Amino acid sequence: MSEVILEARGLERRFVTASPVFGEPTVVHAVSGVDLAVRQGETFAIVGESGCGKSTLARVLTRLIPASGGSVSYAGRDLSGLRPAEIRALRREVQFIFQDPFSSLNPRMTVGALIEEPLRTHKIGTKAERRARVAELLQRVGLPVQAATRYPHEFSGGQRQRIGIARALASGPKVVVGDEPVSALDVSIQAQVVNLLAELKEELGLTLVVIAHDLAVIRHMADRVAVMYLGEIVEQAPAHALFAAPRHPYTEALVWAIPLPDPGARRAQSRVAGELPNPTAPPSGCRFHPRCPYAIARCSAERPVLSAPDAEGRQVACHRAGELTLDGLASVQSARSDAARARFDLYRQAREAEATPD
Repeated sequence: MSEVILEARGLERRFVTASPVFGEPTVVHAVSGVDLAVRQGETFAIVGESGCGKSTLARVLTRLIPASGGSVSYAGRDLSGLRPAEIRALRREVQFIFQDPFSSLNPRMTVGALIEEPLRTHKIGTKAERRARVAELLQRVGLPVQAATRYPHEFSGGQRQRIGIARALASGPKVVVGDEPVSALDVSIQAQVVNLLAELKEELGLTLVVIAHDLAVIRHMADRVAVMYLGEIVEQAPAHALFAAPRHPYTEALVWAIPLPDPGARRAQSRVAGELPNPTAPPSGCRFHPRCPYAIARCSAERPVLSAPDAEGRQVACHRAGELTLDGLASVQSARSDAARARFDLYRQAREAEATPD
């Protein structure tokens, strides 16, 4: 088993809003007691609905924003007490790909200057060596060398995200964290960027941490998956095991929401009711219980904790994990195929009835 390169223990991040004229300031619990460990060389995905705290967790893991509690360690070194100079040194080994390829690139800088900026910041190479490195990175991400003299607005969204990836790779990092790196792109372009990240991971020996709200994006690319709900990790498992047999009801709901390439299948009805609760006042007990179809009295009274890893490396925070049998992707595909076949039969019968003379 590979050694752990990035680890969080009891990680917390709270945001305090401005105090209103009357009343107390509001506290938003964005990340609450998260434990996770990313192994060297793997692709680790963090998934969940928009607003569940995934992006905040990614920023805390990379020290873009400080934690409110708990700890983050990189290669066995606690990052909580680093001085500014030490944080700058950390940036060379842990890089970030931002979600929006349109706002994350300075429009006043050429593409070459954008990619070269990490090299200048970390004083890597001579001017000629930096230019050669920029040309190499552009080619590696599938862009022509001539792109270095152009500006970000001259490129499409997918090309801009490739520029962002090249910039993240410039300093030769060991860990790359992508905050929904394909969510702002068209579906056809998403596949290209996902494949590019997978290829670069293998070629450069990277460790990838990918944030996503769509399980279809990380289904074939992740080695392990952590499912996040309202600031907490509710399930962790190897990707194949999680998709085959989820153990948390929220994971089952996410699996049912995966679109399938079946022209006759409709999008599945959500298996959970309601909206994501307000993070300023999370529900008591299990935070998912107000929306869970399997909730019992204990769920609203007692907060479940993430279990110890089993033989597969699976962990789940659910009081009923041992007694529920939840549907995985195979069941979803079967159910939707049956529904599509039933609709087709009804359509065929109606056509036959129309063709039959009175």
